Amino acid sequence: MRVRPISPEALVRELAERIDARPRTGRVRVAVDGAPPSRPGWLADELVGPLKLRGRPVVRVSAADFLRPASLRLEYGRTDPEAFYDWLDVGGLRREVLDPLGPGGSGRVLPALWDSVADRAYRLPYRSLPEGGVLLLDGTLLLGRGLPFDMSVHLWLSEAALARGTGEEERWRLPAYARYEREARPGQSADVVVRADRPGHPALQVSG
Repeated sequence: MRVRPISPEALVRELAERIDARPRTGRVRVAVDGAPPSRPGWLADELVGPLKLRGRPVVRVSAADFLRPASLRLEYGRTDPEAFYDWLDVGGLRREVLDPLGPGGSGRVLPALWDSVADRAYRLPYRSLPEGGVLLLDGTLLLGRGLPFDMSVHLWLSEAALARGTGEEERWRLPAYARYEREARPGQSADVVVRADRPGHPALQVSG
């Protein structure tokens, strides 16, 4: 496995080109996956403009708005890494976002389902994404769950970089990220792997 250094601007441009190369019949469901220190939300946000310039309608969704209610997330306390691994409401994300954008789907998306801070449902209207449009979904621990993505980008961090970038209040989550590496193997299963150990100096992982 080789790596190719690339600037953040060139990375965004190359990813936008790869996404735009997908057929314009149907919709493209893109996951930008990574632990918070790798900034998956930033990358997903940066892709919006270039894709729109290429004539692609875009819907931005964050997996953080599709977490399970607190009664389920925090059943075993607020700092249980095993519970954290399953905080995502996989069924809700499929039902309200991914399946409607799949083949034969309605194209109607609920951009946010659950406000985890207030612990109540959002009251947002559905949005319609026309054919040829792109869903940009950012989040952590997204892969290996059978979710129907058309393209997945994983922002990989070494164990040391992940530990350095994780604040003291969230270090209890580190065992969950280690489990993710072992079980989901995102560095092998993702369509695109970006090594993000050095902020501002990413590198693309290249097969061969």
